[in-house]
Amino acid sequence: MDTEQGQGGVRSVRRALDILSLLTEDQPTVPLKDMVDATGLPKTTVVRLVQTLEQYGLLWATPGGYTAGPGLWRWAHLAHTSWELPPDTQKLLRELVDRRGETANLMIRRDIHRVCVAQQESPQPLRHVVRVGDELPLWAGASSKVLLIGATDGLLQRVAAASPHGVAHVQQLRLWADEAASRGYATSHGERDIGLTAVAVPIRTQSGVTVASLSLSGPSARITEQDIEVFADDLRETAARIASQGFHHPLGPRT
Repeated sequence: MDTEQGQGGVRSVRRALDILSLLTEDQPTVPLKDMVDATGLPKTTVVRLVQTLEQYGLLWATPGGYTAGPGLWRWAHLAHTSWELPPDTQKLLRELVDRRGETANLMIRRDIHRVCVAQQESPQPLRHVVRVGDELPLWAGASSKVLLIGATDGLLQRVAAASPHGVAHVQQLRLWADEAASRGYATSHGERDIGLTAVAVPIRTQSGVTVASLSLSGPSARITEQDIEVFADDLRETAARIASQGFHHPLGPRT
C-alpha cells in the first residue's frame, strides 16, 4: 500500500511539473482548457493540481489563464544567485566575444548531459544561441569532447547508449576525449547542429580536474581552419584566467 501511495505521489509531481512546463517565453499565460488538452488529463485532475500549485504560489490566475506565480520568482531568484558567475568571469567572456565575434558558452557536465551555465552572444545577426540552463547531450559537440576528458568507461558507455549511434559509439567518444586531452582543445563541425562549428577548451582545477568547458561557436561558413587555431589559443588563455579566479559551480564537480 505504501508503495502504491509513493508511486501515486511521484505521478502527481510529474503531472504538476508537466503543467508548469507549459509556461514558456512564447506562452507566459496558459488557459485551463489548454492545460487539459496538452496533458490529456481529466479536467477535474488538472483543476486539483492547479489549485495546489496556486496554494504554493507557483501559479497565478489571470483573466486569460494561469501564469507563473511569485513562488517561482523566489526560486528563480535563488537559482540566479546560485548560478551567476562572478563579475570578473563575466567580463572575461564579454571580452572574448568582442575579440572573436562569435558566441561564447561555458558548460559543465551533469551526468550524461552538459548544461550551459553562462553565455555571451555574438553581436552578429546570424549566431549560435544556447540559453543558460539548457541541457544538451554529451554524445557530440566540442564541449562534450572536453567535458569527457578523463571520463570513466562506465560514463562513456552510458553516454554512448543514450546517443543515436548506440553503444558502439563509446570507442569514438574515448578517441575524442583523448584527442581533446592531448591537443588541449576540441572542435566540432555540424555533429549536432548542421552548419555549426565550435571550438572548446577545458577549465581545470589546480589538480588538473576538468570542471567546465569554454567554447566559441558560430556558422561553419564564418569559422575557417585558421580561425580554429586562433580561437583555441584565445580560449586557452581565457580559461586559464577563469580558473585562476577559482571557478566553481553548484552543479559542477566537487574536486
